[in-house]
This record gives sequence, C-alpha cells and structure tokens, in this order.
Amino acid sequence: MQKLSFWLQRVSQLLVVLLLVTFGVSLLIRIIPVDLATIVMPVADETQRAAFRASIGLDKGPIGYYLQWLGNFVHGDLGNIYYSGGTETVSGHLIKAMPRSLLLMSYTQIFALGVAIPLGVLSAYRAGRRADRVISNTLFIFSSIPGFAIGLILIIIVGTKFEWLPTLGYATFSEGIWEHFKHMIMPVLSLSLGLIAQYTRLLRADMIASLREDYVTMAMSKGLSDRRILWRHVFRPSSVTLFTSAALSMGGLIGGAIVIESIFATYGVGFEIFAAIGGRQYIMLQSCVAVIALFYVFFNLVVDIGSGFVDPRTRDRRANA
Repeated sequence: MQKLSFWLQRVSQLLVVLLLVTFGVSLLIRIIPVDLATIVMPVADETQRAAFRASIGLDKGPIGYYLQWLGNFVHGDLGNIYYSGGTETVSGHLIKAMPRSLLLMSYTQIFALGVAIPLGVLSAYRAGRRADRVISNTLFIFSSIPGFAIGLILIIIVGTKFEWLPTLGYATFSEGIWEHFKHMIMPVLSLSLGLIAQYTRLLRADMIASLREDYVTMAMSKGLSDRRILWRHVFRPSSVTLFTSAALSMGGLIGGAIVIESIFATYGVGFEIFAAIGGRQYIMLQSCVAVIALFYVFFNLVVDIGSGFVDPRTRDRRANA
C-alpha cells in the first residue's frame, strides 16, 4: 500500500511538472508583443486572422487557449505549420523527426556510458595515481570544448580533409546499416564527449566513497578478487547517480541536438525546433517543447523504477517513507 501511494504521488508530481511546463510555454506565446495571427498570416485580411484566432483558441484568453491546446494535444492534434501556400501538420513533421532524434540520443548515451563506466571504475581504482590524473585531465579538456566546436572540427578533419565520413545528411536503415552508422558517428561524438567527462566524474566520486564502506573491507578480507569487488560489490550501488544523470540528460540532449542536428543536417526534433524559431512557427514550437517535456517526465519515471532494481536499498527507503 505504501509503495502504491509512493508511485501515485510520484506520477502526480511528474504530471504537475508537465502541465506547468506546457502552460508556461503557452503563456510565453500569449505575451509575444506582436499578434500571433499577424506573424503566422502576414498577408491575410482581418477576417481570416480572426478565424485563425478562433480556431486555435486565442480569443478565449490564456486559460481557454491552453485548455483547447491541451485537449487537442491529448488527442494527438499538435497543431499546424502555416505557410503562404498552405499548411502542414506538426505531427507529420515530428513523426519523421522523432525517430532520428531518439536514435541519435540512444547512440550517444550508449557510447557515452560504454566509455565512461570503465574509465570511471579505473579512475576510482587508481585514485590519485598517474592513470587517474591522465584520465581526469583528458576528460577536463574534452568537457571544456562545446559540442558544436567538436562537430565543426570533425567535419573539417574527418569529413572534408580525409573524407572518411559523410558530413551532412541522414541515412535510414533501408539505405544500409553501415551507411546509417557512418552518418551518425560524428553527431554522436559531438554530443557524447562532454557526457563522457560528466559520467566518469560522477561514477569515480561515488565509487571512491563506496570503496571506503565496511562491506568492501569485509569482501577484501575474504580474499575476493579486485575485479569482483569492483564490479559486483562497488559498481552496482555506485551507479544510481550515474544512471539518474544519464536518464535526465536525455531531455537535455535535445538542447544540444538543436545545434548538432543543424550542423550535420540530420533533420531531427532539434532541427525542427531550430526551423520553428527561425520561421516564427510558435505553435509548432509549443508542441515540440511539450513532446520534449513528455519524454523528460517519462525518463524521470524510468529512473525511479530502475534505481530500485539497481540498488535495492532505494526500494526499502521508499517503502518506509
């Protein structure tokens, strides 16, 4: 009963966050100093603009506008993109863009964790020694370079000078698995190097703290190998913070992907947000932010569920809360 109460409380908190985020974005759209109908339909007459305001709820006030938008959003209507020659649905764009961004973020997280976990374990095991200093200093350098700068460097050296990888575009799996991955390598590297530094530092700090625990001393006294102690007894309880940060970074990756997807022309959600801002398509921007917030809430919930399996002590604390 206590567990059910905890999860109901957690889900309700996340829903409140989602509602506040989307409502805040709708308010920002309402306070734009220029009439949204004028921005979207610059060459239309006042009758057409009035019909547009009524269609999206701008004539109902901030609350009425938000409730109408929210009702449409729940039913899958994310609004339209307005051009001089007609309209296109936001959902149509996102259906094409979302899988590309999800793949990019998934590859980035897999690569970042795959590199950061062994580096963090080694750095903690060799804390204060030469290997630890080399790893820390190298990662500090990478974390100091913005992702877009890394992307531009990769394009100039890897893509243009040596022509090892394509510099622009996106390839689907139907065009070939290797062709798909060739187009993803440089965007993934651009986004992941900073995350590798962040994840390694988090894991290193938690593992150093865990290595000082009494149960680790007992495991050593039993003659267990260093490898078994590190991976079985130390890494598991030390990884909760790491995986929490990784899950929460999924939402933040969209922000970095706005620039990276624009540089490499992968046409994901980040590129759609960039296009919405440049084209003043604020309804599309609102729907994109809502989708990002929805995924952010989802990954946050996954962290809460997954941390109980990674470290059973968190389940006990929740049960007693």
